[in-house]
Amino acid sequence: MTNPTETAQRPKRRLVAAGVAGSIAALAAVYVIVGPDGNSHGTQSCTLAQETAQTIKPFATGEVAAFLPAQKALPLDELTFKKPDGTVATMSDFKDKTILMNLWATWCAPCRKEMPALDELQADLGSDDFEVVAVNLDRGGEEKPKAFLEEIGVSHLSFYHDASNKLMTDLRTKGRATGLPTTILIGPENCEIGTMYGPAEWASGEAKKLIEAALKSIAG
Repeated sequence: MTNPTETAQRPKRRLVAAGVAGSIAALAAVYVIVGPDGNSHGTQSCTLAQETAQTIKPFATGEVAAFLPAQKALPLDELTFKKPDGTVATMSDFKDKTILMNLWATWCAPCRKEMPALDELQADLGSDDFEVVAVNLDRGGEEKPKAFLEEIGVSHLSFYHDASNKLMTDLRTKGRATGLPTTILIGPENCEIGTMYGPAEWASGEAKKLIEAALKSIAG
């Protein structure tokens, strides 16, 4: 004979089970959205970047004390922007090269202030293995940012740009680039090694030691 109490509890149990299933489905949906290329891709391809992030932690001092080595390196291989000749640049264009990607705009005062230092960093450390990739995000034409760079004597940085701001949007979906300037150190696997929110003196001794430590770690 069925216990009336047990019968009354069955619908509640079904509701609880449905709620748990719904929660799992919701978490699965978020998991997919956060990692559009699949989390296995990030785990598989970002090993070197993760190791490098741990190695350079002691070098995040002084002028680059706010640099945040990645706790879990993110794959960034889907990012795109424009090259100096107007064609689309993809991260595959920088394959096997470590880059310091800086997002800047002429209306951003801290961005303007750090451009000479980024130019000097490129002059001092730029090579087949490393490049400072400063991407301008002005929504208007190229004339204003190019005129600004010429005015302050920047001559070692290539002019990358993204008037659509898609680059910024794509990084924000990953929890990066919440404002300007944002600077991301990206390894040859196209994975984040670490990120700096806000300006830094990139021509300082501390900044150069940080980059050099990353390059040494990557070279093995």
